[in-house]
Amino acid sequence: MCGIAGIIHTEGLKPVDPDRVRRMCDAIAHRGPDGEGVWTAPGVGLGHRRLSIIDLAGSPQPMVAAEGDAVIVFNGEVYNFRELRAELQALGATFRTDGDTEVILQAWRHWGVDCLPRLHGMFAFALHDLRQRTTLLARDRLGVKPLFTARLSDGAVIFGSELKALLAHPSLRREIDPLAVEDYLAWGYVPDHRSILKGVEKLPAGHYQLLRPDGPPPAPVQWWDISFADRAKGSADDLGAHLLHHIREGVTSRMISDVPLGAFLSGGVDSSSVVALMAEASTNPVKTCSIGFDVSALDETAYADRIAAQYHTQHWKRTVSAEDFTLVDRLAGMFDEPFADASALPTFRVCELAREHVTVALS
Repeated sequence: MCGIAGIIHTEGLKPVDPDRVRRMCDAIAHRGPDGEGVWTAPGVGLGHRRLSIIDLAGSPQPMVAAEGDAVIVFNGEVYNFRELRAELQALGATFRTDGDTEVILQAWRHWGVDCLPRLHGMFAFALHDLRQRTTLLARDRLGVKPLFTARLSDGAVIFGSELKALLAHPSLRREIDPLAVEDYLAWGYVPDHRSILKGVEKLPAGHYQLLRPDGPPPAPVQWWDISFADRAKGSADDLGAHLLHHIREGVTSRMISDVPLGAFLSGGVDSSSVVALMAEASTNPVKTCSIGFDVSALDETAYADRIAAQYHTQHWKRTVSAEDFTLVDRLAGMFDEPFADASALPTFRVCELAREHVTVALS
């Protein structure tokens, strides 16, 4: 998990104060303890807080293309970056790093917005093209990685991985959106594209927005949507094998990491399947973490213990009290918006446990 933030002027090439971008990034410093950086040019400022996972020393951000004509701040991971890198090298691209960030830069340089369907992963990024004087904001297919945006009274667009990054800008209006409150009361959270603040929006999943210095921000453009038209056909065994192939492919692609890797294990079908396939692909014991409860009717650690034993994982578990409400105020600050799912409490505790042993956890 990294954090990105920035300022983009859409009414001329006005100067951007790098300290202001830095303060926006400082508000989300918890997302990236391993590095920070700010890059500015007339009309644009990009900031980044880094959590190192791939190419630990070689991919600092903001990253400027080797050709000097594009710069990116990126949160997420592109799982097929090695395949894309080989394809781009065949087209003449050169690389100075071993990570996925530079692959996105070169993919943009060669394919423009058509690079987005080629990226398999979870991501939110801002990419500024100095040749075209455009800034691309983009979000992954399912919106795994967040991206908040707002337009200020001076015509600037500000963005960030969390709402608190935008709140660090003094010109942002702090007015509750009554429609967002209505959504929250209906769904238990504030769905895309709204946020709890009027004038602040989330870039929708599977969308991009291309900003220019000489015009108002255009509406986001959808670059992906799920299709139910092409359905696989076959026997139950064939479809089962097909499903297993996709799950195995998904799990192994997410195991690419230069830092300690593990998994959450509840003992349910989903997490048990992930751990089984991790164990199949790994030469070392998989690191797993579970949360139990001090109320027997709610505790499922016995199931997790059975899976951990079956696949010989290195397993840690922690018991949480059903009366553990001490996190409520802290979680409110983390989510920035109203969120009514009580599972946030045990989820925080299992993340807390996992962080003691690994940097990345599959779930």
